[in-house]
Amino acid sequence: MNKERKQFMKTCKPALFAAMTLFAALAIMVQTSAQSQTSTFDAAAKSKIITFDAPGAGTSKGQGTIGAGINNYWGAIQGSYIDSNNESHGFLRTPDGTFTTIDPTGSTNTFSEGINVWGAITGNYVDSSGVSHGFLRAPDGTITSFDDPDAGTGNGQGTQTGSNNDFGEILGNYFDSSGVNHGFLRAPDGTITNFDPKGSVGTYPDGQAGLNDFGVSNGAYYDSSEVLHGFTRARDGKITAFDVSGAGKGPNQGTLCAGINNFGVVTGFYRDPRNVNHGYVRTPDGKIATFDVPGAGKGSGEGTYASDINDLGAIDGAYIDSSGVWHAFLRAPDGKITRFNVRGAGTASGQGTQAYANNLEGAISGSYIDSNGAYHGFLRTP
Repeated sequence: MNKERKQFMKTCKPALFAAMTLFAALAIMVQTSAQSQTSTFDAAAKSKIITFDAPGAGTSKGQGTIGAGINNYWGAIQGSYIDSNNESHGFLRTPDGTFTTIDPTGSTNTFSEGINVWGAITGNYVDSSGVSHGFLRAPDGTITSFDDPDAGTGNGQGTQTGSNNDFGEILGNYFDSSGVNHGFLRAPDGTITNFDPKGSVGTYPDGQAGLNDFGVSNGAYYDSSEVLHGFTRARDGKITAFDVSGAGKGPNQGTLCAGINNFGVVTGFYRDPRNVNHGYVRTPDGKIATFDVPGAGKGSGEGTYASDINDLGAIDGAYIDSSGVWHAFLRAPDGKITRFNVRGAGTASGQGTQAYANNLEGAISGSYIDSNGAYHGFLRTP
């Protein structure tokens, strides 16, 4: 069931669309260029939306630009783009619209995952043997590659990173030689601590927003019945597992985490017995409130997907309607939900708008899928 678990974790959470397909890229390529962008105005929410494409991004189905994360104060965006050869590259977009491509030496496919307030970026890349390796790109552009000491060295195995905090810690996961997934936390000095919640047969720490500045992380794990459970991990290593009431208890059902802020508040989504997805927010004392975005579909695979939560408690994400179309949302700390779509987003099943991250200034980064199935990045500001 390892293959099925991996596929579910890729396809269930919209923030993981950047890694839905593995591609092949050659050598290191770092380029800087002015952005290609357009600007629109979200009249209903009175917000400005800028769309952009990384230089070199492809325009066919499954190709394009995925703006995955945005940092506080500066508004720098990191993400990945897929070129016309279906090869993946990381990128950094600075607030002035300048792009820098990120490809560590030896990469055949690069995926950018997290960015902190200083502009340090974490990610992973796949080498010519199909093995994944983690990397940290410093603000000056220096790239450090690393591997979890217990990671497997076969095709489809290796080390993958997720989020990094402002103190240089990195959250990630590795696949061992048996293809089983485990979590790890990497300290600024490079020391790696591995972990698994009790009863886990596959641990998946959250991606770009799963680690706060106090070293508290979150994620999900599979039990022996293939049911998902959420968890938080304290700095001292204590792991607390939890389930949202109403979460299903069948294979690939249960509770997933999507983000944690500096106050320890967690957001995510759960899949019910009918395979419909719903959002939730969990406070550090364990209290859970659930929510559904108006207009979210009620069929299998449809519903609400929360992606990230900032320190003010604002949650962004996406929902799938009854026609299979994606739409973005922002949930304010008081529970008010604003829905929005980027102009140019497709309106057929599998197309639409996906919000991935939001910062303290209320800016949201994400992607939209056009009528041809190609991805484009966007930045939405208040």
